Amino acid sequence: MDLRWINQLPAEVPAEIDADRFPSLVALFDNAINHYADQTAYVNMGVGLTYRKLEEKSRAFAAYLQHDLGLKRGDRVALMMPNLLQYPIALFGILRAGLVVVNVNPLYKPRELKHQLVDCEAKAIVVVSNFANTLQQVIDETPVEHVIITGIGDLLGVPKRTLVNFVIKYIKRMVPKYHLPNAISMRKALRHGARHDFTEIQLTGDDLAFLQYTGGTTGVSKGAMLTHRNVVANILQADATFSPLLDDGKENVVTALPLYHIFALTVNCFLFLHKGSQNLLITNPRDIPGFVAELRKFPFTAITGVNTLFNALVANQEFSQLDFSGLKLTVGGGMAVQRAVAEKWQAMTKSKLLEGYGLTEASPVVAACPHNLKEYNGSIGFPLPSTLIQIRDAEGNSLPQGEIGELYAKGPQVMKGYWNRPEETAKVIDADGWLATGDIGYMDETGFFYIVDRKKDMILVSGFNVFPNEVEDVIALHPKVVEVAAVGVPNDASGEIVKAFIVAKDKSLSKDEIVAHCRQYLTGYKVPKLVEFRDELPKSNVGKILRRELREEVKSA
Repeated sequence: MDLRWINQLPAEVPAEIDADRFPSLVALFDNAINHYADQTAYVNMGVGLTYRKLEEKSRAFAAYLQHDLGLKRGDRVALMMPNLLQYPIALFGILRAGLVVVNVNPLYKPRELKHQLVDCEAKAIVVVSNFANTLQQVIDETPVEHVIITGIGDLLGVPKRTLVNFVIKYIKRMVPKYHLPNAISMRKALRHGARHDFTEIQLTGDDLAFLQYTGGTTGVSKGAMLTHRNVVANILQADATFSPLLDDGKENVVTALPLYHIFALTVNCFLFLHKGSQNLLITNPRDIPGFVAELRKFPFTAITGVNTLFNALVANQEFSQLDFSGLKLTVGGGMAVQRAVAEKWQAMTKSKLLEGYGLTEASPVVAACPHNLKEYNGSIGFPLPSTLIQIRDAEGNSLPQGEIGELYAKGPQVMKGYWNRPEETAKVIDADGWLATGDIGYMDETGFFYIVDRKKDMILVSGFNVFPNEVEDVIALHPKVVEVAAVGVPNDASGEIVKAFIVAKDKSLSKDEIVAHCRQYLTGYKVPKLVEFRDELPKSNVGKILRRELREEVKSA
């Protein structure tokens, strides 16, 4: 197997990590508490939570789950909330009780919520009151026996708690009426749990930590079974990759991506807890002015995000005036980082935007650009320590360097399989443990890997493959473009043609101007034949542009 990237790794980055250094995520958590007890772990809405308080409150929550609810090792507990102090308390409480965390997108519609709760056989759910009405609509059709409700401001202390909850409920009217008569408040659950002795569970790396549901872009949404060893391994892999830039116990990281998303969960919640960092939780990152106001008060040294978030920040005048002198690490994941965005970010912040690559089924990080990369090069970097990547053709044969094919990954972070779906598992993990990612890419002569596109997003024009990422990258270079998505549209003559959906910065931008711009950089068949201007593009909960929805619009038109 061609491992040429090994010789290109920075000297400080090992080729292998010890995936069994910590027997479980709870052991990793205990290690962080012992080292950083009196330092601040999380900050939200101006209120901090120390490592010591995180330990105390998560212990109380674990005791409540064990004693008051009678939950047993391996039972599933759903978490349905945005980034709040309640999230890490509930998360670590569930894990310490030997239970399995099921992250739920708070923006789910009733149908989506019902599917996930039924599929994972959840015994309990922790939900923010803003979304309790959604739960009410389906709870009788699910196996959920226990509901714990929390208000947005519940852990902010008096009088801030009262004020925030009042404004959200009565001024902004963000809490639809709900009726869940047997629910208990999280504050009361913590008080009850504090009266009990917590029963420590001896976990192993093979125990399930998460059922992390995929986006369901193909077929039904499936729960990826991530064990304690899977996630511990990925934390240590990311630590080995980025730690040369970071100091233990001294970093301030910005968490704008929701912690229920696997990228933020592993990198922000776990890695930076392991590093003893202070973590700023942003509850509503779509409010860019409010987000920037929070950043002004927080001397951040690290930030993660997706391309759309970075794009929105560099376009914000107030953001450009912040002090970036302490910024050491910027990591982009979840979707492809565009060259135009990466270059604007580096020019503004003097910090390189390092692209990472992963997927839920790999806990999630598979590869990342090295910390000593001088500037954006369009690659996803090198495989993480203890990770192998192989490029294969449609028949499963390994392809040589430079050839384009499907990317396969292997490492200790690869999931155990899909929950209760052995047939689906067999489709993506072969007998030797290789995970088929569904992404198309290649390795260059120096060992850098490049993603060309998602296999299902590929556009076929007169027999030629057109990768939307390439078209989008070119269009994004145009100074009048804010965002862009490219999809294939059926065409009698060529099978498909390229259509670009664009959000323009300048309303004078025209189709002819876009086509002329593309012709400077793209072969004729890759140039969009159709251009549609929009005020916004459909996005997932983490800001990833949903080409699938645009394709469906085209089909139904």
